[in-house]
Amino acid sequence: MDKVESNPQLVGKTVITNEKDTTLFADLKALIKVGIVNSNLITTFAGFWLALYFTNMSFAANWGVFILTMAGSALVISGGCILNNWYDVDIDPVMKRTKNRPTVTGNISLNMALFLGIATTTAGLILLLLTTKEAAIIGFLGWFTYVVLYTMWSKRRYTLNTAIGSLSGAVPPLIGWAAIDPNLHIVAIVLFLIMFIWQTPHFLALAMKKCKDYKAAGIPMLPVVHGFEFTKRQIVVYIACLLPLPFFLSPLGTTFLVIATLLNVGWLVMGISGFFMKDDLKWANMIFIYSLNYLTILFLMMVVVTLDFPFI
Repeated sequence: MDKVESNPQLVGKTVITNEKDTTLFADLKALIKVGIVNSNLITTFAGFWLALYFTNMSFAANWGVFILTMAGSALVISGGCILNNWYDVDIDPVMKRTKNRPTVTGNISLNMALFLGIATTTAGLILLLLTTKEAAIIGFLGWFTYVVLYTMWSKRRYTLNTAIGSLSGAVPPLIGWAAIDPNLHIVAIVLFLIMFIWQTPHFLALAMKKCKDYKAAGIPMLPVVHGFEFTKRQIVVYIACLLPLPFFLSPLGTTFLVIATLLNVGWLVMGISGFFMKDDLKWANMIFIYSLNYLTILFLMMVVVTLDFPFI
């Protein structure tokens, strides 16, 4: 049976109706944005793995550091996502993809969300501190950028909110690297740049798909403020900026360089095709799906091509 849930802390807000009961586990997954956590852990792992590779260190000898790094990163990222849900509780009911979040339905109270966000972040930073202080500092800077500079400051004010949020999404590989080697290598910087640049076409494509929701919520995403044509040009510019970056990772070998270049060229061709397609939303969905596959393939390839280094 459907039931009406209202958050007592949202005085004057629209009452949200749940179409079905949700389990506590499902609510927690939604609260921490498990998809975001998982994708960021892929890049954290890649940074950790490549740090071992370029410093000629054994994975087996650093198993404990690996557990601390992944667990700490997951908790810090989760903490940031929880606090994002806590802060955005007034605009989430307006958007279709966020209206059933547990902070909106009241399944998880705002006070509990605030406590969980702070506690989870603190626990994660402590675990990262047990690896290196640099990893903990980078983790905190990423969290601060996402929670304060993006969620609380820029998201509702500027179209540059996407770029500001991208800074936080680009630090996970730096966390992974710094847990092994506090002296960040050029490879770690390139991983950061790849993630920073990748996020803009990824999220602008999503913003095109959800343009009506963002407009209703009063969030000044680029397609809302400047329209689809301007947004498409920006997407293509950012994709083009990815083209030279694989060449800075030439120590990973020819196979990686060829695959990474093909991924970039394929994405650029798809981006340019948007100027000739009549269905902007179909094109935006293509860009969005490609971006997810791009990230997965690129970072997995970084691991695959370095599998020959000693584990013991």
